[in-house]
Amino acid sequence: MGLKGLSVAGALLLLVLFCACGCGDNASDSGAVGATATVKAKPRALAVAPPAAARRPARRVEVAVIVRDGDTGRTVRGARVRIGWQTVRANAQGVATLAIRSRRDLPVYASAPGFGKATLRLPFGKRPYQVLPLYKPQLQWTMYGATPQRTQAHPSIRLRPPFRVVWRRTIGYIEFPASVDDGVAYISNIRGMVRAIDMRNGDLLWQTNTPNGKMAATPAVYGDLVVAHGMDGNVWVLDRATGRVRWRFDVGSPIESSPVIVDGIDYFGAWNGNVYALDLRDGQTRWVFGSGYKITSSASLSGGDVLIGDYGGRVWSLARANGHVRWESSVGARIYGTPAVARGRVFVPSSEGGSLTAFTTSGRRLWSVYTGAYVYSSPAVWNGRVFFGSFNGTLYCVSSASGRVLWTASRGRPISGAPTVVAGVVYFSNTGRETYGLDARTGRQLMEFGDGDYVPMSGNGSRLLLHGFATLYGLAPK
Repeated sequence: MGLKGLSVAGALLLLVLFCACGCGDNASDSGAVGATATVKAKPRALAVAPPAAARRPARRVEVAVIVRDGDTGRTVRGARVRIGWQTVRANAQGVATLAIRSRRDLPVYASAPGFGKATLRLPFGKRPYQVLPLYKPQLQWTMYGATPQRTQAHPSIRLRPPFRVVWRRTIGYIEFPASVDDGVAYISNIRGMVRAIDMRNGDLLWQTNTPNGKMAATPAVYGDLVVAHGMDGNVWVLDRATGRVRWRFDVGSPIESSPVIVDGIDYFGAWNGNVYALDLRDGQTRWVFGSGYKITSSASLSGGDVLIGDYGGRVWSLARANGHVRWESSVGARIYGTPAVARGRVFVPSSEGGSLTAFTTSGRRLWSVYTGAYVYSSPAVWNGRVFFGSFNGTLYCVSSASGRVLWTASRGRPISGAPTVVAGVVYFSNTGRETYGLDARTGRQLMEFGDGDYVPMSGNGSRLLLHGFATLYGLAPK
């Protein structure tokens, strides 16, 4: 239909629709369904929101870490203390102040010159100041014999009698002494149980029962591991913090040899006559040497050599790197105990030979001392003197240079364990269940204790551990 046919009403309707499609200033910009025209809307003024309140930084709370020498209790000046990304140095009073978001348990890392590193989770939720102990490595006793040379003499601990008993704990029959590191003693017993004991108070921190029982060796501490040798033929590698068994290595023969660990390698002998170099990083043997005779001796280290005795009466010097024989010599009879190395000499006990024999570290025989009775005792070496006990009930002090007897001390009962020397005092125990402390220079008796049997002492810079027949005692100077 054309425009001519529109009524007046229809024309008015078209006009209204035209105006509604955007001719006015107030037209909607939403558009009608089917519309094809694009209408530019009039710009609107943007609404300005009121300024937001300035954000306040999260409030932090201060905490204090007091760094102390774990052995002496003295504060450690200048220690580096870290929580998260913050690192500060302790002030002259050993206090490090840090800011944290909230008071809660947090891991704290600390180190200082002359001390080992420490990581502890401290309970700041309980109180805003906490004590973190650091320990000097030279005041620890991390293996049998005190040193890798098995001198049975600690060079740095300065504790001397008279002593008082701070604590005591029943262990069960004790044949070999505890090792000690960073305030914790690690000890095994004849039932194959390994325990971690707090050196401050004797509290039990953890214990691990090996399934087949019996141990006759001292555990060694290496990094975050405790390594224990079992008469079940296993090397047990435990988590130092919890006692959990990480892994084990079975040699198929009883192990009475205590571990000595250097650069991650555990060197030891076994009843099957083999000497092993076991890498603790991957559980693989680096080498195995067959001596042909039963071995109860622990290995000693001398530079790049491993020294060990066997039941054939031979002392072997093996290259640490590959187990090749450097030299071999004989004392003429069974060797039960462990050689000690000091000042270019090797001192070797013989149980059935009833003797102590000295060699150079190149294998030349120097001298022998005969007692007429079994010498199960491993020797202790200190300040040019060698100490060893005999089943004749006598402790001998001889010159390391010549073997000349300097003094003897007899207490009437057989001595089977190694003597130990700490701060110029030589300690020994006998089968009469007594322990004695003598002046190492003169033999004068300084103390007597009514318990003991085998190796008498180990410890750290704050406590000595006296090993009774079945009880462990924590001793401190009076």
